[in-house]
Amino acid sequence: MRYWLMKTEPDAFSWQDLLRDGVATWDGVRNYTARNNMRAMELGDLVLIYHSNIGKEAVGIARVVATAFQDPSTEDQRWSAVRVAPVVALHKPVTLQTIRDEHAAGGPLAEIKLIRENRLSVVALSDGEWQHLLRLAETAEPT
Repeated sequence: MRYWLMKTEPDAFSWQDLLRDGVATWDGVRNYTARNNMRAMELGDLVLIYHSNIGKEAVGIARVVATAFQDPSTEDQRWSAVRVAPVVALHKPVTLQTIRDEHAAGGPLAEIKLIRENRLSVVALSDGEWQHLLRLAETAEPT
């Protein structure tokens, strides 16, 4: 199992929208590195959903339920999409400021790509980063 963080603008599509819909196609990604990260996702991988622009915080955990396929929002064959389903809301959202502070402290989040490659909308998380973020969120690992 691998772990990921996916950014979304909550005024366009939020965690609440994902809960309401039950499954969502994650499309519209137009960055090659983020696209390649989505192409590396496997069924069952867990995804931390992060609200960007508004809120700037991790708010929930989703699961990859369909691996990379042609992005339906474009005919351009270069772009891919995946489908995710909600698993659980974080007990305590993890703010960008908290993640920045943890990054600066040099601990488990010292190399987190959310800070190091902050323009990417889809980034991989290491096992240690994932576990630490769950501790900060006071949320148990989903089964």
